[in-house]
This record gives sequence, C-alpha cells and structure tokens, in this order.
Amino acid sequence: MKVSVKVPATSANIGPGFDCLGLALPIYNTVTIEETVLPGTGIEINMMTEDEASIDEMIFDDIPRDENNIVYKAVEMLYNSIGQEPSELKINIQSQIPITRGLGSSAAVIVGGLIAANKLLGSPADETALLSIATEVEGHPDNVAPAILGGFVLASQEDDGSIVYRKLNWPNEWDITVCIPDFELSTNIARSVLPESVPMQDAIFNTKHLAMLIDAVNTKDEKLMKVALHDKLHQPYREKLVPGMKEIMEAFKHEDGVLGCVLSGAGPTMLIISHKYDLDKIKSTVKEIWEPQSVKVDIRTLKVEQNGEEFIEKKIKLSVIVGQVRPTDPTLLF
Repeated sequence: MKVSVKVPATSANIGPGFDCLGLALPIYNTVTIEETVLPGTGIEINMMTEDEASIDEMIFDDIPRDENNIVYKAVEMLYNSIGQEPSELKINIQSQIPITRGLGSSAAVIVGGLIAANKLLGSPADETALLSIATEVEGHPDNVAPAILGGFVLASQEDDGSIVYRKLNWPNEWDITVCIPDFELSTNIARSVLPESVPMQDAIFNTKHLAMLIDAVNTKDEKLMKVALHDKLHQPYREKLVPGMKEIMEAFKHEDGVLGCVLSGAGPTMLIISHKYDLDKIKSTVKEIWEPQSVKVDIRTLKVEQNGEEFIEKKIKLSVIVGQVRPTDPTLLF
C-alpha cells in the first residue's frame, strides 16, 4: 500500500514570535511512503524534484538514507507509540520547498512522513498526538504546527511536553512577498550565533511586541502591525549571516502599505508583509540590494495557506485512491 501527503512550506518566528509563531505558505513538498511486500528489503529513501527527476547526488550525499533519516525517525516514533516496529519501507520525497532557506523544509518532511505513516496504520494517532511527535523530532512547534494546521499558528511546548496551540485569523488581504536568495543557511549555524541569555529589557521588548502582533493580526490593525513586527531576540544576531538583510529591512521601514519585513525562520529568506502596495517595487528594491552582492533571488508574492489540516485530510483520501503520498522537505535535516 502507498500513501501520499502534500505539506506546505512554513515560515516561523514572524519577528518577535521566536520559536512559537509560524504560518503556512503555498509551496509544497510531497512524501510517499510504501510498505514493501518482500521481507528483508530494508529502507529505501529517494528524493526527487518537482518533475520527479532525482536530486543532485552532491546535495543528497549529506542526507542519510537509513534509520538515521529524519523522516524515518518520525515514522518509527509513531509506530513505537502504538507498540509496533516499522516494516520495510520505501520513502519518496518530491521537493518544491527550497532547502536550508528558512521555509520549514524539515518540518514538512517530518509532518509528511507522520501523516502518511498514520494513514498506513489505520489512523491511530489524532492531530494532537501527531503534533506532539512532530515537535519532539523537530525540537520546537513553530513550523510543524502550521504545516499540520495551515494558517497562522501560535504554539508552545510546555514543561511536561504537552503542546498548547491556537490557530489565529491571518487577514487574507495581506500579501506576503517571499524573497528567497540563492545561498543556504542551516538552522544549526543560525542558532549557533544566538546567546544563551539575553538582557531583561530585550525579553520584555519581545513579550510586548508578540502581544501586539497577535492583537494586530486578530483586529487587522495595520498601524499596530508596523510596530509589532520588531524583534530583539534573534534577528539582530543573525544579521551578520544574511548579507543585505539590514538594508532590505531599512528600505521598507517607512513605506506606506508595507506592514513589515522579517527574517523567515532561521533565514536567509526574507518576508515582506504588505497591503495595497506596489509589489513590483518590492521586487525591484530587493534586487537592487542583493544583486550588487552577487546574490540571485527568487521573489514570489503569496497568500497564507489557510487550509492546512483540511488540505492534508483531503489529499490523504485522494492519495489512497491514486496510490501516492506527499510531504515535505529534507533539509537541514536529515
């Protein structure tokens, strides 16, 4: 039996919401899991581009194709949670989400593998259980929550390991321009520059701005949103890892119609949130900053993918008929 699951890209943090806020974007990875019939065939893991061509071996070299693969680890945890061991599996990952760009490629793979495996097992795990396992594998819920639920999600892993989460109402009229540079930045490197402790005033600053951000989204308050997106916990430290980041943020700081500019996850992708603003101007401004630094950039204006959970449920049903499975990306990851 084969199962396919399609999972959206995600952007975490959104300014002050470090490790607790994330939103889903309409760029997708597909994961297919098949239980092989013949015993002793072991694990087979393949990665493909959108057109099903194999990914360059140099990229694939760093990704384990055995029990150490992050997708397999997630699947194994699900099987073990119901007292079973995974059988021989064939896992195919079809990738649209750029890897190591701060777009939740690892979360997508994890979620895709879990949803597909859960279907193979007869759906023993509910949404909360799947989110808990995905968070344990990923380390934090800010990407995996919107990958499962869709939309804009606030999520926290409590001291007892439980996940508390709420889906918030992101205004559909707000555009998100995703600026994806042609260089990579691994999450491990991006986290390594963060301090183990921060000044009290910086912690208070982010607490205030996170509260403002949630209220601005819920009330569609654009003036408040321009203030709310500021951060002092992660972006200032990561600035040195992303050439042009400071200049891009400054370029849109006082533009009417631009609600804010933030680093997507660990970076280096930048998100520009706007409403009724000249989208061509966003593109030209970003290119004017990055291209002189020999940085090529893929710029896409998107809406938040609102239909996470429903979208996955629907695709699972179709997948069973078609015999395919889709999920997410392999990035840092494996």
